[in-house]
Amino acid sequence: MRTEQLTRIFLAKLAGTPVFDPNGDRVGKIRDAIASLRHDTLAPRILGFIVEVPQRRKIFIPITRVTSIDDGGVYITGSLNIRRYQQRHGEIQLLAELLDHSTRLHESGQNVIIEDIGMELGDNRDWYAKYIHVLKRARGFRRGTSVTVNWGEVELETPVHGINFANTQEDINQLPAQDVAAALHELDVNRQTEIARTLDDEKLADVLEEMDDADRVALVTQLEGELVADVLSEMAPDDAADVLREVGSEKAESLLRLMEDDEAQDVRRLMEYEDFSAGGMMTTDPVILATDSTVAEALAAVRQKDLAPASAAQVFVCRAPFETPTGRLVGVVHVQRLLREPPALHLGLVADQETNAISPDTPLNDVVRHLANYNLIAAPVVDENERLLGAVTVDDVLDHLLPANWRSTDREA
Repeated sequence: MRTEQLTRIFLAKLAGTPVFDPNGDRVGKIRDAIASLRHDTLAPRILGFIVEVPQRRKIFIPITRVTSIDDGGVYITGSLNIRRYQQRHGEIQLLAELLDHSTRLHESGQNVIIEDIGMELGDNRDWYAKYIHVLKRARGFRRGTSVTVNWGEVELETPVHGINFANTQEDINQLPAQDVAAALHELDVNRQTEIARTLDDEKLADVLEEMDDADRVALVTQLEGELVADVLSEMAPDDAADVLREVGSEKAESLLRLMEDDEAQDVRRLMEYEDFSAGGMMTTDPVILATDSTVAEALAAVRQKDLAPASAAQVFVCRAPFETPTGRLVGVVHVQRLLREPPALHLGLVADQETNAISPDTPLNDVVRHLANYNLIAAPVVDENERLLGAVTVDDVLDHLLPANWRSTDREA
């Protein structure tokens, strides 16, 4: 029988405690707690636990999956993600990095040794590492006095973890682009350049999209033109156009000459529009099909794994040609409608002819109002002859609404 839920727990004592799934079966044991660092003396928030499962694999279990912690064990809900835990930017392993660490108390400057870390359940139902149990070392004596103090009373030089770039190239290429961009932000541009050269073109393209404008410009300026051209070719044309706008017209033109003609043509077309207009924000490769294409073919097209969710939400039905700028835009079919129709039905019969299209010169604020008024995830952009030029998606609009340094601000927060 489980005892009452504990609200204050010391982690060194919790280490080794068995972890049980909803069926009461033992799945592993606690090895450490992961916390999110702050840039002040406030107690870090507990994100979850490192749990050792069979074959000595260490996995991560979010604190939100923990239903109860008591003297008998830690009880969790949901299924286990058996992927091996890898430390991310801004995280700290409390026991591995702080236990037995020598430091000082802020107020008195007295030398202490960290013996344990206590986490406590807050009023908002989040857990925080609020307490540190330390051993005060008296000068000339091996023994001292143990005392529990608040987190902010101890001088801690907690490292802000990025990615271990000593890993193999394949490991780095498997990491989320957001994490790689955040880790690169902490390095000087020369080191950034060294690491960028080890990444696959596709991964580097994703990383550039996640970097702050200033970091991105500095890195692109350092890299070889041929490499940057290859990476730009891996990007969506609207993202590539954004990068080229930032590096200056002379550098942009030299890079465009190194790109494949058809890819460069799409980017050049986008760069003709104002950055904060529908034409400047749109993607030139939405899902486009003919009127005689079937519902089954449309569903197969939106299932492509590399397609962004906002772009996969609808299919644009056009007359030939089917590369932008297309023939006349006939209509739009949303995925929800596709799921309700027979697979063999032609799109011309199910397309909504009310396309809610906008012109490429539509300014950002009008695009926002248009998407909100019609509850759209994406809006087609057409020329004066109703030819489809591209589509503006919600994520394109959000990226332009946020301040230029929103990524670094988010990391600091």
